[in-house]
Amino acid sequence: MQEIRVDARAKINLGLDVVRRREDGYHEVKMIMQTVALYDTLTMTRLPESEIQITSNAGDIPLDEHNLIYKTARLMMEQYRIREGIKVHLEKRIPVAAGMAGGSTDAAATFKGMNELFQLGATEEELRTLAVKIGADVPYCIMGGTALSEGIGEILTPLPAPPQCYLLIAKPDLYVSTKYVYENLHANELVHHPDIDGMITCIREQDLWKMTALMENVLENVTVRKYPIIEEIKNIMKEQGAWNALMSGSGPTVFGIFTSEEEAEKAKAKIKEQEMAKQIFVSAFSNNG
Repeated sequence: MQEIRVDARAKINLGLDVVRRREDGYHEVKMIMQTVALYDTLTMTRLPESEIQITSNAGDIPLDEHNLIYKTARLMMEQYRIREGIKVHLEKRIPVAAGMAGGSTDAAATFKGMNELFQLGATEEELRTLAVKIGADVPYCIMGGTALSEGIGEILTPLPAPPQCYLLIAKPDLYVSTKYVYENLHANELVHHPDIDGMITCIREQDLWKMTALMENVLENVTVRKYPIIEEIKNIMKEQGAWNALMSGSGPTVFGIFTSEEEAEKAKAKIKEQEMAKQIFVSAFSNNG
């Protein structure tokens, strides 16, 4: 095998809680992660010489050692003593710096693609253990589907898929610093926490209505205060029929859950009309990593 194509699916957080800030500076989280049908595509080609080449249709991402694809490829080459090189072309569709694990899911696809391309025979568990060295979200992106994520994000418990619905995903044209959000959250002083356990029960019972009613993201306390447009987009989605709308990750992407594709498309048109987001997609849940 000389070439392989791998899809890298985006994720959203159906619920996100920060339990506490640890003494080492990391934050303990409790999140429900969900892959969606929006994805990047990586075309990976073996090279005869030991080198890493990255190309992309996106002009706003690094293509050198600062890229998570590059870091993952180098880690895999070192871990498995791969003497050949690899070229990766990234077809980018997931918005950059959006709170949708765009970089992490590309790294996850690199782990899986190199495992297959070089016939390494690594198990998913082995890849996930190695992936923690690249980033806390990467092990989840390797697994995909629906999962409870705990610890710093690396402790994963698979969950049943929630009932299917239509998602409207909108990223306003702004950059949110994840570091800024967590530093200003003051996690150990939080009084209210999202009911993640209640959401898990609703997912197991396939009750989409109750699940959406419990959707919360504690990071909105910081991000929405700084960027009110996030709340404005959420409100438009709900006015147009979304059962609920939420910011994903540390933002700024917002997603709304609809049971009607027509309502999702109307909300999309409304948000575009008001020029609140240039990148906006109607999507769905995905059970694939």
